[in-house]
Amino acid sequence: MLKVRLSNHSTVAVQELMHTVGVLDPAYPGTKDVIRQIGIVLGGMPAHRIFTPDADVFGRAALLSGILCRLQGYQKDARLRALQDSILFLQAQKLGFSVLTANVSDFDYLLQLIPAGRVLFYHPIEP
Repeated sequence: MLKVRLSNHSTVAVQELMHTVGVLDPAYPGTKDVIRQIGIVLGGMPAHRIFTPDADVFGRAALLSGILCRLQGYQKDARLRALQDSILFLQAQKLGFSVLTANVSDFDYLLQLIPAGRVLFYHPIEP
């Protein structure tokens, strides 16, 4: 499906990928392969298809993620993820896009809170 559709990206996804690169242990044997793969993913994002959330999206996402954290009982570690998911969800809604994600638990809640959003769920393929 990804080959026949235009894919748009968020600077939030770029941020998440680069954060992953930063937290990986350089001494771990698989780190170089993961970083290479992330580089391929980032290199495949055409600049004209990368969108940055605006102040309205950031503000509404902060409120929405707070609600999500309260409903899900999230502690510190999961709060940043909830904020990023909320930004992606609201940014896609504002631009008329659908979010493609395997994160059913959070995005199902987001859809219940804002039914006008569009999310396409998938199951990751195990290697």
